Amino acid sequence: MTAPGDPLRETAAARADTPPRESEAEHRARYEAEGSHSLRERVAEAHWRRRVAGRRTLDTAYRIGVGLIGALVVAFGVVTIPLPGPGWLTVIAGLFLLGTEFAWAERLLGYTRRRVEGWTEWLGRQPVVVRVAVGLLTAAFVYGVLVVTLHVFGTPDWVPGWVPLWR
Repeated sequence: MTAPGDPLRETAAARADTPPRESEAEHRARYEAEGSHSLRERVAEAHWRRRVAGRRTLDTAYRIGVGLIGALVVAFGVVTIPLPGPGWLTVIAGLFLLGTEFAWAERLLGYTRRRVEGWTEWLGRQPVVVRVAVGLLTAAFVYGVLVVTLHVFGTPDWVPGWVPLWR
């Protein structure tokens, strides 16, 4: 375990792109000063959510339902990431659902947002050749996954015969 002034802790914190975790009191004070609230807090302030929260059994059932639906959406998104389509978007939508009730999901959604913004900024600073190469590699990967998936599961009957895939 490291002490608060330990250089190892400071090095790890300096390497991380995220600021050190703030306490709940600091978090609330920052949001009150800025006049904005987290997603979970905004949902909790809604009239319908306060009514649900007023009944313990209904609140528990609601939270379980949100957790199950959010987990299913995230799981579906994770499975579809390598396939053509909105895999990552589905994962983020599932985290958004979970973030309405669970603080850990809201933090994970914030972390994801920072990483996507960082990747986008980095890619935007690169020369056109690098951006085109990343796009081509991504397209090649998606095409490869699609072809392997069609080979493993078979080509659907609705695909025209002239499409050059395995039959």
